[in-house]
Amino acid sequence: MKYHHHLFQSCEQALASIFFEDRHADKCIEFYFKKNKKWGGRDRRFFAETVYDCVRWWSLYWQLVGKKASPKCFPILAASLWHRGVAIPDFDEFEGLNQNFFLKQFAEVKEAYVKEAFPYWLYQWGKQELGPLWDELVPYLNHPNRLVLRVNSQKGDRSTLIKDLKKEEIEAEPMLGVDSALIIKERKNVFTTKVFREGRFEVQDGSSQMVAPYLNVESGMRVIDACAGAGGKSLHIANLMQNKGKVIALDIHSWKLDELKKRARRNGISNIETRPIESGKTIKRLKASADRLILDVPCSGLGVLRRNPDSKWKLSEERLKELREIQTKILQDYSIMLKPGGLLLYSTCSILPSENEKQVENFLKNNSHYRLLKQRHIYPSRDGFDGFFMALLEKGS
Repeated sequence: MKYHHHLFQSCEQALASIFFEDRHADKCIEFYFKKNKKWGGRDRRFFAETVYDCVRWWSLYWQLVGKKASPKCFPILAASLWHRGVAIPDFDEFEGLNQNFFLKQFAEVKEAYVKEAFPYWLYQWGKQELGPLWDELVPYLNHPNRLVLRVNSQKGDRSTLIKDLKKEEIEAEPMLGVDSALIIKERKNVFTTKVFREGRFEVQDGSSQMVAPYLNVESGMRVIDACAGAGGKSLHIANLMQNKGKVIALDIHSWKLDELKKRARRNGISNIETRPIESGKTIKRLKASADRLILDVPCSGLGVLRRNPDSKWKLSEERLKELREIQTKILQDYSIMLKPGGLLLYSTCSILPSENEKQVENFLKNNSHYRLLKQRHIYPSRDGFDGFFMALLEKGS
């Protein structure tokens, strides 16, 4: 199957933007789709797969072509094709970059962090925190993720949605272990479908869909989602509460809450109230008011590298330390919003103990009126979902 040279040029330009202009991969790909509206489905798929693959294996591919990373990254596109088993076209830029060349180059790579395409410091950090589990996890963190949907039970059930997606030429199947989840068999643009416009589903990975049920909410409760972002978990909580009671969604970024409002309207959800966190007063006004409190804190995102592969290149030791300080502060400061006898859910999309159980242990040492009810680690190598951590705490009455 042949692809035009200009498509490879667009891949090169996108990669230069991601690595040398600090743009996010998903936003960059979206920009090129809008810029090249004449691309068909095949070209769009090839472009997205190639860019994401090069982001995922960035350092390895540069090692294979024997050059230092630069905006002129056309040669590593050949490495990506070889790695994926796709024929390398006869372009001048690919002269000498054939299968035999790459096989020889790959055989000479000895360092594990290069083979797995991780920054050296991050690979060592993961190994130090997780030991043998890190070696088990790393290959899975480089696997492309599956597209997973969460069924909006307010507007229909899973089996009906499968049938209606099929009418729009999208094949889906139930995800085992998550009652609300569907896996899309072949990646397609689900956002252009009629069922999406009707609010019948949201895109949300399986592990993320486990968070809201873990909180054990009931209809009529007052629930605070204190790090709501664009509101994936707020919407799920509201759904589980059957649109009764109140979900108060907080975030420091008001534009994310604006996105949540749009999603709530599309989903037919009316029991979500949004409040931007403008200062500590926002939190104090809600003191001891929540039956349930969810703290899905900012984190390294190492559990979701399959979805956001560029984050491993943008993360730094300094940022990781800063994130842990933010997590500690949020857990301590925001916990005042919970009523006595209420439940607090602390969650991250990280796999590092220092962001997960260590944070919970530290909080419990300083807050003896809380107790740990249960906690769960979700690992892509064992569960098949994105990496995630959840801990459920109860506040003494």
